[in-house]
Amino acid sequence: MFKTGFDNELYLRLQSEKIKERISTFGGKLYLEFGGKLFDDFHASRVLPGFQPDSKLQMLMKLKEQAEIVIVINAYDIEKNKMRGDLGITYDADVLRLIDAFRLAGFYVGSVVLTQYSYQPSATAFSARLEKLGIKAYHHYTIEGYPYDVQGIVSDNGYGRNDYIETQRSLVIITAPGPGSGKMAVCLSQLFHDNKRGLSAGYAKFETFPIWNLPLKHPVNIAYEAATVDLGDVNMIDPFHMDAYGEMTVNYNRDVEIYPVMNAIFEKIYGSSPYKSPTDMGVNMAGRCIIDDEVIKEAARNEIIRRYYACACAERKGLVEDHNQYVKCELLMRQADAHAESRKVVAAALEKEKATGAPAAAIELDDGRIIIGKTTSLLGASSAMLLNALKALAGVDDSRYMIAQKYIEPIQKLKVNILGNRNPRLHMDEVLVALCICASADENAAKCVEQLKNLKNCEAHSSVILSQVDENIYRKLGINLTCEPVYQTKKLYHK
Repeated sequence: MFKTGFDNELYLRLQSEKIKERISTFGGKLYLEFGGKLFDDFHASRVLPGFQPDSKLQMLMKLKEQAEIVIVINAYDIEKNKMRGDLGITYDADVLRLIDAFRLAGFYVGSVVLTQYSYQPSATAFSARLEKLGIKAYHHYTIEGYPYDVQGIVSDNGYGRNDYIETQRSLVIITAPGPGSGKMAVCLSQLFHDNKRGLSAGYAKFETFPIWNLPLKHPVNIAYEAATVDLGDVNMIDPFHMDAYGEMTVNYNRDVEIYPVMNAIFEKIYGSSPYKSPTDMGVNMAGRCIIDDEVIKEAARNEIIRRYYACACAERKGLVEDHNQYVKCELLMRQADAHAESRKVVAAALEKEKATGAPAAAIELDDGRIIIGKTTSLLGASSAMLLNALKALAGVDDSRYMIAQKYIEPIQKLKVNILGNRNPRLHMDEVLVALCICASADENAAKCVEQLKNLKNCEAHSSVILSQVDENIYRKLGINLTCEPVYQTKKLYHK
């Protein structure tokens, strides 16, 4: 059963008040580096049950008239076609998605900045595309000696080479499709240019994780390490905060390591630094809004297990070369006292696979019921599981067929005979289309369609790695999926 452990309304109020307070500290202009995702922050909603995926956006809505958005993307990420794993789209495509989403919410999107730009062909083409779409594109360049040569960085040959971003409002939100974009460098470059122009402005950092006022080894903070295992982030006590205030707070290695450099850059720009520690730079109030720590801990442990499976599958797909990432995920599970066998759907799916000799899938409904799906000649295991779960939620007899074979067979013929697919079984998206067609004439099918919304936040497991099509449907339905790191067949090529 879904339990709430986080007060979202309190968070919206406290967080907006904190940002307003920081704006006033710097004389009315603030560059706010936004870590994590402004939209669709599903990690936060999973480890902080009650936190809405768009909570940060809703919080910023309270500051909409003061705010403008600057989106940052690393030119090398464009060149590598880097993907957002949770959405299955490239970073450059996500920039356009974010612009549309911000505008739809009523925010002013001022520009896009391409960082580490060195005239890469794909990055140059994307920049030209933005200009044709009427979006101002700026370029920031690689700085020799960055980040340690402060003298060179804070100079006309360092930040001075970067384009100056023309901004209009008091709160400039610097965000990006993902990590490693160069958001902090963009903020500091702007401070350098503003200072040369005699303008007063400040910098602050908004990172949801790690949560600075939770213990270092709290499962929520360990879940952050698991989520960023590819970046090698490590949580640690902020030594600068301890020295300055005698207070123990949590930060992560990259911010702690870069702080002396940032401090020196602040001193070079302003003459003195406004911050005594990396924690000082932050404005995150999420830790103040936890209302049930046990619920939060359990949710975080579940997330760590999910990350473990995700890492194992990524390695099996050849997306990760460093086996140490998998080893670290195992270590993080032990640190958080999380156990894969506590995930009930895992055992259920594997038992069904053993009994049938074919791939199986299992889902845990909100009321605790475990529903199984097996592979048949008509349906893949996930498709069967989906139909079985909807029947269970709708109170429809399990023996009843929701989609008649006469509807399935034409789809299979289309897939195999016309579209050239070798697998005739229906994927989840095809099952949903067929179910909706049946719902126009079948009351029970209509009841099942009505239950789709109740699959959100359910846990599911597949005994094999799934196709991208099925993974996308799980994601869109809000089902938390894990998979065994094995393929159904021994083929070398998998779609």
